[in-house]
Amino acid sequence: MKRGLPGWAQRLRVTLWTLIVPPATWAVHFLFAYLWAAINCAKVGRFATFPTLFVAGTVAALLVILASGWIAWQQSRVPGDPAPHEESTDIDRLRFLAKSTLLLSGLSFVAVIFTALPVVFIGDCR
Repeated sequence: MKRGLPGWAQRLRVTLWTLIVPPATWAVHFLFAYLWAAINCAKVGRFATFPTLFVAGTVAALLVILASGWIAWQQSRVPGDPAPHEESTDIDRLRFLAKSTLLLSGLSFVAVIFTALPVVFIGDCR
């Protein structure tokens, strides 16, 4: 058994609950981004010169998604039978959930970046 962070990640079990962490993080960031923009536009009329709160929220969302993806990547590397998987073993199910979580993490990471881009390119609320 590995020690340290990789060993800890392999001891975790990927479930359907961990599968929804990356898209749920993106959804929360999406809501945060649009609420932040609405409040800034209502109070100031434009975005801040350097939106510290928005950057902190975006970095936090990206870190959660990266951690989820890293744990899923560690779980997907668990040894087992090579493909094709004709029997439904526990290891095969674990690797399938881990691979799905890893792919959703990548998609959610890109979605958070695209959600944050309007603040970078649009300076005012017109």
